[in-house]
Amino acid sequence: MSQTPSPLPPSLEHASAATSAAESALSQRATGLIHHPYAPPAGFDAVPPGVFKASTVFFANTAELHSREWKDKTGYTYGLHGTPTTFTLEERLATLEGGLQTLLAPSGLSALTLVSQALLKAGDEVLIPDNAYAPNKDFCRVELAQWGITHRVYDPLDPASLTGLIHERTRLVWLEAPGSVTLEFPDLAALIQVLRQHPQVVIALDNTWGAGLAFNPFELGVPAFTDTRGVDISVHALTKYPSGGGDVLMGSVVTRDAALHLRLKLTHMRLGLGVGANDAESLLRGLPSLVLRYQAHDAATRQIAHWLQARPEFSAVLHPALPSSPGHDAWARVARHAGGLVSVVLDAQRHPREKVHAFVDALKLFRIGYSWGGPVSLVMPYGLKGMRQHGALAGASGTLVRFAIGLEDVGDLIGDIEQALTALG
Repeated sequence: MSQTPSPLPPSLEHASAATSAAESALSQRATGLIHHPYAPPAGFDAVPPGVFKASTVFFANTAELHSREWKDKTGYTYGLHGTPTTFTLEERLATLEGGLQTLLAPSGLSALTLVSQALLKAGDEVLIPDNAYAPNKDFCRVELAQWGITHRVYDPLDPASLTGLIHERTRLVWLEAPGSVTLEFPDLAALIQVLRQHPQVVIALDNTWGAGLAFNPFELGVPAFTDTRGVDISVHALTKYPSGGGDVLMGSVVTRDAALHLRLKLTHMRLGLGVGANDAESLLRGLPSLVLRYQAHDAATRQIAHWLQARPEFSAVLHPALPSSPGHDAWARVARHAGGLVSVVLDAQRHPREKVHAFVDALKLFRIGYSWGGPVSLVMPYGLKGMRQHGALAGASGTLVRFAIGLEDVGDLIGDIEQALTALG
């Protein structure tokens, strides 16, 4: 049997009404906070660009919604397609690399893989140098193979060998200067001269080491050749020198051709690639000091490379500015700088792997870690067995140690290496 609820005592009715009124006022305040009419005055200007974070972008009306075009940067449509912060970074990177358009990716590797995914389809073939960044080679070997795309590895120091590898299915050829870890410097102009005889081929360069400063990747042609263009695409792991702090993961894809850029951009959109506003802010903060930092890395590394060359423990010192380093002449023809990397080779007979690892572990200022381009010097050992199919290190069984020179005092870094060498025995 139902019962009619007892009416609330007058005191409780009054409290309930007061609570209801308070809740209503709070709700109205919430709406007011979300739709507040204040807009700051225009004209604010300062050293750092503004940081804009957004997924949703507002449209004033449906006409504006349907008239905005995300592909050409004339308007904003969605955070993934760009904000004032990312547009600013893209334009500055295009200027840095000598290009006209830029796409941003979450890492250097994702920028590399974007290029292959955008330009290749089942039945195509890509050529990649023996000394390319290993994860890019693995992407060709594993992922692309699963999609029916073949790849072949070529000797980057033998441009003539490319002629016999290119056929009608070749659509993309990667260049890398210098080689990852082993630092051989290819004759870029000679490679491009061969490739320009095959109009169906797109030429892409991993330009992370050069950072847009060592040379202009889009102007590497041979004057005697009718086509003096450089590469079609320059890919850059912004994680390295542009960041400069060892705290940002990002990559860029720079082009000069509008049609090629659009082709890449459509794939970029379909893959849903994007970067965070705070990461873009960090890159924008690092760019103004990039030239000074790169020059400092370069100058320090050259000093250390010459010191390493005088040490009897190393069977080879690999650094493009050293006349004895493979590809030195090719480097000297196109480059102004030599970056912050230097590698040494230790013979397996004289210095077994465990002794080399003891040497690496004995370093105090050099920290063991991947990547480079930050203020802290880094070191990384690599087993040479199977690393290279071509060149002087093909078939080698020793150990390579790569030093990434940071911004510490050069004398302190040399002293650190010298004290650690006692661990070799």
